[in-house]
Amino acid sequence: MAAPPSEGGAPITGKHQLVEYLESGCKPKEDWRIGTEHEKFVFQLGTLKPAPYEGEWGIKALLEGMTRFGWKPVLEGGNPIALQHENGCAITLEPGGQVELAGGLLETIHQTCNEVHTHLREVKEVAGELGVGLIGIGFNPKWTREDISWMPKGRYRIMGAYMPKVGTMGLDMMLRTTTVQVNLDFSSEADMVKKFRTSLGLQPIATAMFANSPFRDGKPSGYQSLRSHVWEDTDPDRCGVLPFVFEDGMGFERYVDYVLDVPMYFIYRGGEYIDVSGQSFRDFLDGKLPGRPGELPTMGDWVDHLTTAFPEVRLKKFIEMRGADGGPWRRLCALPALWTGLLYDSEALDAAWDLVKDWTAEDHDYLRAEVPVHALKTAFRGRTVRDVAAEMLEIATGGLRRRNRIDWQGSDESGFLGTLYESVDSGCTPAEEMLNKFQGEWGGNVDRLFEEYAY
Repeated sequence: MAAPPSEGGAPITGKHQLVEYLESGCKPKEDWRIGTEHEKFVFQLGTLKPAPYEGEWGIKALLEGMTRFGWKPVLEGGNPIALQHENGCAITLEPGGQVELAGGLLETIHQTCNEVHTHLREVKEVAGELGVGLIGIGFNPKWTREDISWMPKGRYRIMGAYMPKVGTMGLDMMLRTTTVQVNLDFSSEADMVKKFRTSLGLQPIATAMFANSPFRDGKPSGYQSLRSHVWEDTDPDRCGVLPFVFEDGMGFERYVDYVLDVPMYFIYRGGEYIDVSGQSFRDFLDGKLPGRPGELPTMGDWVDHLTTAFPEVRLKKFIEMRGADGGPWRRLCALPALWTGLLYDSEALDAAWDLVKDWTAEDHDYLRAEVPVHALKTAFRGRTVRDVAAEMLEIATGGLRRRNRIDWQGSDESGFLGTLYESVDSGCTPAEEMLNKFQGEWGGNVDRLFEEYAY
């Protein structure tokens, strides 16, 4: 959502170009890579106030400080709003100042975890000099929308005006949530479909394992993953389970048809965002966009529009897993390990598909609604989500062991699942751990969370 905009490219003259764009993501297995993205909140030490953009301890100062490590600023309106590195990584800003690392395309989870460690070391060095801290948690536990400053990005101004028209929690999503996600490759349309169906079905199970957002405005919210619940009332036109993925006829073209029916937010022209919120990309394809008669979209417009659909699994030239709360550093490595183990080994993918292939549309909807509340304790088909999660972990472990990507110590990638096994074996999610502390040793004071869980 926060990537720098695309502008230009070839004009689009037919839907086939949109399909071909997605299809061009097909890669042979030896070229498959792992891309991990993770967000965190920035807060002032002592006061715990969320960092504004401007000021001595603001986000702008943090971005400028990061340039010492070889990061190059991306400007909008003269302001740094992102950073890029020659290693292929980017640092971007979410609407409320959440700082996101969009990692490079890596071959192993060992490399991913090194990337995470390097990033956190760098950003913590600069943050410490500014008197700010960083924390990974799915929903801001203390501060209201009104307490949080908007980042100076044109797309966020347009989105922020549109969100209240279509849901009650879109502004919460923008300002008060963080996530960790992984982007994975496919070899063919059939491979994409199988991975999409499997991961979409299992996404609520991952949400349960990563549930890490139990507080709102300093108090328990009634949810273990409030972040996940927020997406249920953000925008029904661009969020949700996507039942068509499980139907006959699913493929690149079917997904294109879905995205074409997602209302637009903006187009980017001459260095500025132009508000076209609620309008139709199909009309744009026909040169009938209101206010811009006869103008046809470019591939840059299509690439941008793809980023404005927010289902739990999203298709671009790769597949994005979007169901997990932001969390501590060990879970930043666990999330890509989980999905790599499930999807990058054929035996594991077959077993993972077997877990979900007979689930009904009602099952998917039930899990989507109940897991944010009950997480691992969600009752499901005569057992619990915890039971499904245990099977899912075993399958992922086998997949990672068969991948046999070994580090310098002789360890494969399955060790990165350790923190998930701890949750599933105990039945206690990170959210429940925080709630127990809140009701016990923290004495009902959520401020203690910032002390114990900051990076």
